[in-house]
Amino acid sequence: MIRVVLADDQALVRAGFRLLLDTEDGFEVVGEAGDGAEAVRLAHEHRPDVVVMDVRMPGTDGLAATRRVCAELPGVRVLVLTTFDVDEYVFEALRAGASGFLLKDTEPVELLRALRVVAAGEALLAPSVTRRLIEEFASRPEHRRPDPRALRELTAREREVLTLVAAGLANDEIAGQLGISPATARTHVSRVMTKLAARDRAQLVVLAYESGLVSPRRG
Repeated sequence: MIRVVLADDQALVRAGFRLLLDTEDGFEVVGEAGDGAEAVRLAHEHRPDVVVMDVRMPGTDGLAATRRVCAELPGVRVLVLTTFDVDEYVFEALRAGASGFLLKDTEPVELLRALRVVAAGEALLAPSVTRRLIEEFASRPEHRRPDPRALRELTAREREVLTLVAAGLANDEIAGQLGISPATARTHVSRVMTKLAARDRAQLVVLAYESGLVSPRRG
């Protein structure tokens, strides 16, 4: 059972999500919040698997709430929702530890898949819009903080793997690209996450751009 907290300032949006999850096996909505502060409180109270977090809410917004949930509750994942396909707050939320994001006009089946992916500890990075967002904000000088020291612990092969993760490739695709087994690819990704103290693949992508290993201009 995947336990979910819904955080959105629009009651109608929350009701729609709740109706979808209530009619789908394997999900339980354990709380609803109309602002970020309430989302944080409910996350502490219920320790859900996933908080579905709207970006723009009154008072404590989704970014601040995401930062608190990820810092204070390591076992709780955050899936950010946004109305816009390019939203600076979403990139900041990924930096803060969110495991991915979806647009609010996403098809119901995609929302359910996203919740399962994030609850399983993976990052939702497949949609091309995610890569567009990361590239756009990573390319802005005020958002890039190159620090090659962050990569010194990585082997040459691990750097290759990190570059491919930043391109949005799954483990099987990384394996095919490098001519290694999927199990070896998973091991490399796990080691990179450990060495860089990354929460998940979403943070690996951010680190790859911010360290200067990957540049939007180089694709």
